[in-house]
Amino acid sequence: MKYTDVIKLVREANPLIHCITNKVVINFTANGLIALGASPVMASAKEEAAQMVQHAQALLLNIGTLSAADVEAMILAGKEANRLGIPVIFDPVGVGATAYRTETARRILAEVDVTVIRGNAGEISVLGGTSVKVKGVDGSEDGISPRVVQQLARELNTIVIATGKIDILSDGNHTYSIANGHEILSNITGSGCLLGAVVAACAGAADNVLEACIGALCFYGIAAEEAAKTAKAPGSFQIAFLDQLYLLGDQAIDSEKVEQFELEV
Repeated sequence: MKYTDVIKLVREANPLIHCITNKVVINFTANGLIALGASPVMASAKEEAAQMVQHAQALLLNIGTLSAADVEAMILAGKEANRLGIPVIFDPVGVGATAYRTETARRILAEVDVTVIRGNAGEISVLGGTSVKVKGVDGSEDGISPRVVQQLARELNTIVIATGKIDILSDGNHTYSIANGHEILSNITGSGCLLGAVVAACAGAADNVLEACIGALCFYGIAAEEAAKTAKAPGSFQIAFLDQLYLLGDQAIDSEKVEQFELEV
C-alpha cells in the first residue's frame, strides 16, 4: 500500500471509528469523519465503551475535556482494542498544562498499547521529557527536534506524530517531515483533534499504519491548502475545509502537491 492511496481505502472500507474525545469538538470530528468517508461513533460511557470497540476498526482516545469517568472508559476501551488487535490513536491534549493531565496521559500509555500518538509539538515534547511552556490545551507554538520524536517512538514502540508548521512523524526507525497545511488551521477549534480522528480512520482502513499516517497528514494538509484558496476567515474556512475532505477523498492523494521528506536523524 502507498500512502497516496489511503483515503481511497477509507472510502472503500467505511471504517467505524470509536471516538472517546474532547466534548468541545465532537460535532466537528463527526462531520469530518463522515466527509472523509468513515463512520463515527462517540460512546464515552464506561458501561459500554469496551463493547462498542468490538464493532469498530479503530479507537481514538482524546483527553481534551478530561474527567475521571472518561479516563476509566478510555482504559477499558483501550484494553479491549488491544485484545482485538484494533489500532489505538492517542491524543494527549494539554499534557504538561496540569499535573492531572500529565499523570493521566502517562497512565493511559502505561495501561494501553497505543498504536499512534498524535499531539502538537509542545505535547510531544512533554511526553519526550523536554521542558516546554504549554499554553493550556492549545499547547506550545515551539517546534520540536525530530530526534525527540524518534526517541519517543522508540521508547514507547509506537508511531509518534508531532504537528506544527512542519509535522514530524516517526516510527523509531524512519522519520519524516510533512510541510503541507495552512496557518488558518490554528484558528479552528478542534483542527488537531479532527486530525487525530482522520489518522484513526486511515489506520483502521489500511494494512500499513506508518503509510496510513503519512497519507493522513498529507491529505489533511492539502485539504487545508485547497480550502484556504476560497475561504479567507475562520468561519468560512471551517466549512470549506469539510467540503475539501469530502471532495478530495474520491481520488488518490496528488503526489505533486505533497511536501514530504524522509529525514536523516
